[in-house]
Amino acid sequence: MDEPTRLLVIRHGETLWNRAARIQGHTDIPLSPLGRAQADQLAAALADEPLAAVYASDLSRARQTAEALARAHGLPVRLDAGLRERSFGRFEGLSWDEIAQRHPEDAARWRRREPDFAVGGGESLTVFSARCLAAARRAAAAHAGQAIALVAHGGVLDCLYRAATGAALDAPRSWQLGNASINRLLATAGGGLTLVGWNDDRHLAGLSADDAAA
Repeated sequence: MDEPTRLLVIRHGETLWNRAARIQGHTDIPLSPLGRAQADQLAAALADEPLAAVYASDLSRARQTAEALARAHGLPVRLDAGLRERSFGRFEGLSWDEIAQRHPEDAARWRRREPDFAVGGGESLTVFSARCLAAARRAAAAHAGQAIALVAHGGVLDCLYRAATGAALDAPRSWQLGNASINRLLATAGGGLTLVGWNDDRHLAGLSADDAAA
């Protein structure tokens, strides 16, 4: 890439499993009413951004969020399974408390963020990070000098943040990963990432589950 690509990286809107603190991973959960309202607010907030493309994970919660944004720009949604959330194997569908009770040893390794630990049937952080970073860099390389949106998942955003800031995969997280928040990165020549802005959620001010259900 001769010129950097501006990346607007967005976590999908809320799902009912988000609210219940259940692990989603590759389980295909749609947006909640609040999540759909968040997607609409996001689309309005970014209506004037000169987006060249909108990419999304192929899971419903990301695709639905991306569709609201893409409609505002007259663009198609380009689905990429490389932007999926991490696969959590047998943890999927369980709450944090249920994981701790049923799988205490695995839960402890998960909390320690051991890079090469994979829950049965799932992905390790090392494999997951390589997969989603490769997808983001592919999209960026195809749009040098332009701005694009990547609509994905909390784990994907976490990996991109770490790549941009140099934070290790096993370092504790101190940054927010809000649903439908706007995060800005630059993808530079050679695939490097630079952090520009993070977790901008001003467009969601005043939005509540009660409002979305009304």
